[in-house]
Amino acid sequence: MPAQPAPGLACLEIVFSDRPWQAVSVDELPFLIGRGRENGNHLPIDDLRISRRCAALCAAPGGIRIEDRGQLNGIYVNGAPTKETTLRDGDKIRLGMDDGCQLVFRLRPEAGSGQGATPDLRALLGSLEGDSADELKRLRLVLDAASLLQSRLPLESVLATILDHAIAITAADRAMFLEPDSSGTLQVRVAREGGGLDLEPETMNPSRTALRQAVEQRCTVVNEDLNLADLNLKTAQSVLIQLLRSAVVIPLYGKPREDSPSGAARTDPLLGAIYLDSRRTSAFSALDREILDALGAQAASVLESALMVQREREKQRMEQELDIARKIQQALVPQGLKDFPHLAVTGLHRPCSEVGGDYFDVFPLPDGRNAILIADVSGKGLGAALLTTMLQGTLSGMTLGVDPVKVFNHLNLFLCEHAEVGRYATMFFGLLDSAGTLEFVRAGHPSPLLLRRGKVSELYSGGSFPVGLAEEATFKSSRYQLEPEDTLLLFTDGVTEAQDKSANLFGMERLIDTFRRYPDSSLHAIQAGILAAVESFSAGAKQSDDITLLVVRYRQPADIGQAPV
Repeated sequence: MPAQPAPGLACLEIVFSDRPWQAVSVDELPFLIGRGRENGNHLPIDDLRISRRCAALCAAPGGIRIEDRGQLNGIYVNGAPTKETTLRDGDKIRLGMDDGCQLVFRLRPEAGSGQGATPDLRALLGSLEGDSADELKRLRLVLDAASLLQSRLPLESVLATILDHAIAITAADRAMFLEPDSSGTLQVRVAREGGGLDLEPETMNPSRTALRQAVEQRCTVVNEDLNLADLNLKTAQSVLIQLLRSAVVIPLYGKPREDSPSGAARTDPLLGAIYLDSRRTSAFSALDREILDALGAQAASVLESALMVQREREKQRMEQELDIARKIQQALVPQGLKDFPHLAVTGLHRPCSEVGGDYFDVFPLPDGRNAILIADVSGKGLGAALLTTMLQGTLSGMTLGVDPVKVFNHLNLFLCEHAEVGRYATMFFGLLDSAGTLEFVRAGHPSPLLLRRGKVSELYSGGSFPVGLAEEATFKSSRYQLEPEDTLLLFTDGVTEAQDKSANLFGMERLIDTFRRYPDSSLHAIQAGILAAVESFSAGAKQSDDITLLVVRYRQPADIGQAPV
């Protein structure tokens, strides 16, 4: 069956679990897929899991279908085995049972069927004199380029292919895409030469004078003979060194911002520029300029679309990374705290975003005491979560019998010496023995509340430094004697600073009053009651801080298990 031309109709994204992503254009049908180019495959896949004659894309009524041509263990489309099926945009194709290789089918809009650049480019057909096969071929390349620009390929691939088409159309020596940096200066991002070869962007030295002219005039600039151009351009260093004779610069501007201040002049943002140059004089014909003008008039809006796709993919990648960080952090936070011989505990951690900066823990020490810890790292998000994880690793050293005061002083100096971290943490760390003696170290954290015989008080008053805030800060331990059935409430400021829709704070007084209502209740009832009070107060208002609670009740060892928890 003879090959049928189908330029720009589709592409295949090739995704390996252990190799870089790539995309291949489907330029003719049937389009053969298999192992080895020597077997006539248009898409040769160098992998022993792929059969030599694997599959083929073929023309079908209303689209393109895939056919199984002998792949070991068959082919699967969207997880379902198939011998042949018509493909839709975004269909996922698995070759065999192994998940190592996956193809994603992308259907491109046909040249002339969409909106944007195509109608303007097709109108250029009327400007051709006679039946020029060469010019028609060049125009087809531009139509293919316009179709490609509407695809969902990665931006780098779109830009590289557009530059290749521009070189083929104009016979330029080089083509570049430049984008503005933070200062607004155009810098080369992608550079190509004939034959589809990449050039190192860092080594490119385009004519800055030609670029400046195009940006200032806000239109395409064509210099037919740089030696005859204005004196500034003629003496430009980059032109002399590279012996350039002709250059074209097409500035690309985006749509005006809709959020411009009222009455302010709306300006089109500069997205970048397409730059072509040649060592030949008069290298760019009149038709080239018309085609490039038509292409440039639409390329800016298409570039905005490509940038949007790129931002969406980056957002998805970040969401995946945050999800991984969230799962790691949740795994580190204690789940289902168990009671110990002389204390009962319960706690919860509710982050306000994907990952938070709060942390709590309760764990036994070799000397029979139990450690009680709550911490709140400044800031939110991934940075706070990373420091929280580091704190947990550091404080785990307490199980080796290390003096808590020495650990706090060391941790403070470490964070201060690494100021680039830009984070500090408030912490409360206590050690409770079977006799009810609580030895604790505080570092800028709110005092735990003590519920004793229906009355609520603070364990301590006065301020202290967080760890990592001041290098001169030192920490010391204090002691407090608990009585049987004393209940401690440890919390982070996300509780007292919870806001309602009018930005009023829940506050310490409400927390004390709520805690006081549960003198003889189980720890779970206390925790649930405080959380319900905070939620009722906030009435669905979005919170800006994590909410963490840790409730601890001291009991003499003989009393454990006699009261509900």
